[in-house]
Amino acid sequence: MQTVVTWKEGMSFSAALDGFELALDADPASGGQGLGPKPKGLTLVSLGGCTGMDVISILSKMRQPVRAFSVEVDGQVADDHPKRFTAITLRYRVDGEGLDPERVRRAVALSETTYCGVSASLRPGVPIATEIWVNGEKLAGS
Repeated sequence: MQTVVTWKEGMSFSAALDGFELALDADPASGGQGLGPKPKGLTLVSLGGCTGMDVISILSKMRQPVRAFSVEVDGQVADDHPKRFTAITLRYRVDGEGLDPERVRRAVALSETTYCGVSASLRPGVPIATEIWVNGEKLAGS
């Protein structure tokens, strides 16, 4: 896996990855023009996308009837430099008639402990908490 990140102007960069171009920039307070997302936020996108794809794949194999799915990713950032993530919360929201909450819990656990390389790269340096919501109800212990 490789990417090339090229400076455009100011704090604006372009990243080439898997045949796609991604714009990156800082906000105006940091010298940017807001022409794209900030790199730290893309870490959260990567984590959410990685675990989300795992969970959907696992639930599909479990023949769970998912109608809607999302992963909310909240990152807490240190006040001082380096402004690294100090904690992350993953909030899985799964909706579908006839979903088995224990299978949803198992799919999330498999992603977080076995399959998601982004999660494995961030842990143990960053604590990652998990909440699982099935059809609008939070599962106990999540």
